[in-house]
Amino acid sequence: MTANEANMPFIRTLASSDRKTRTKALESLRTFISAPATATQLQPLELLKLWKGLYYSMYMCDRPIPQQNLSAELAGLMAVLPDAAVGPWLAAFWEIIGVEWPRIDVLRLEKFMLLVRRVLGAALSWVRDALPDSKDEESEEVRKQNKKSRERIDILLENLASWPFETQDNLSRVPVGLRLHVLDIWVDEVEKLGLADAQTTGEAGRQFLDRLGLLVEAQTRSTCKPVRLRAKGTLADDRLPWNADENAGGEPGRSTKNDSGDKDSWDGFDD
Repeated sequence: MTANEANMPFIRTLASSDRKTRTKALESLRTFISAPATATQLQPLELLKLWKGLYYSMYMCDRPIPQQNLSAELAGLMAVLPDAAVGPWLAAFWEIIGVEWPRIDVLRLEKFMLLVRRVLGAALSWVRDALPDSKDEESEEVRKQNKKSRERIDILLENLASWPFETQDNLSRVPVGLRLHVLDIWVDEVEKLGLADAQTTGEAGRQFLDRLGLLVEAQTRSTCKPVRLRAKGTLADDRLPWNADENAGGEPGRSTKNDSGDKDSWDGFDD
């Protein structure tokens, strides 16, 4: 047992059948990870144990309203972490949810689908909050904000490329059902946060969205036909700016047609 594990007795009580006990354990966890020195020193195995406990905390939570509140609370834990700890924290979440996804019974699936939506939304919000809102690049403060924005974008895109949108088509690493669910919700969460509006997010926001689109585009080459079709469908969503550009008669950022006649294929990005 590591020193950090010895300081995490609340891991066991996160899965308690008693709601008050679970709530107290969650408060202890928030306090524990809010200390930068603690959060950045947590090892991958320790993070997996934490998320295992959080998974069972959701598993034991009954009734819709408490489930909605708990999903928001679990997703919100990321907000107290230093930036350096966010990538490992998210990786542990995706690994645990990926392992457990095929085992979740139909009666509990909906609340875990909500949890995935809330965590993805929190991760996108974490990036959006760091996007620069000024074009005065000569300002030292703006340069720092730009650096922070680039670092957060890189952390999140690397995480997504390793897990829900992993590009090696490793279906044993990320179950098909989980991939399909994330493909179903990513545009909703992007729109909700205003990331699809270039006037709001500026050039940095558009570049982030384009890079995110590339990860989704990689799913159109999956060996799994439902994943290919779902990815292609989401990229053609009218809420995405490249489709708005095309509909307005401008230069399309992407094309959903393919002259080769392959209905499952996708042309990707235009030069």
